[in-house]
Amino acid sequence: MSAHNYRITLEYLGGKHAAPETHAPLQFEAGNHDDLFSILRRVQSSGLADADEAAALALGMKLFGEVLLKHRKDPLFAALQPSFVTFINAFKQRIRDTSEGKAPALQ
Repeated sequence: MSAHNYRITLEYLGGKHAAPETHAPLQFEAGNHDDLFSILRRVQSSGLADADEAAALALGMKLFGEVLLKHRKDPLFAALQPSFVTFINAFKQRIRDTSEGKAPALQ
């Protein structure tokens, strides 16, 4: 069992192709070795992107990363692991630099 367990809810709010009632809300549970709320706050407060985009980016990476870690020996995921680790390390550095005013926000 992961150190932290979450219930994720996705609600469709509408758009150019469908009204909100087109899709029922989707809920699922996911575990993560990190405190996602802490990470989301840190990324949002870094100024890297607006709050919603920063949360979407951080949450997407953390959810994907946890699956990647769990299935790291599967050839499908094993091929991605080195690049993902490099990206995550660069992302963490960018968050630190952006928070300190050393790097620009996403363009």
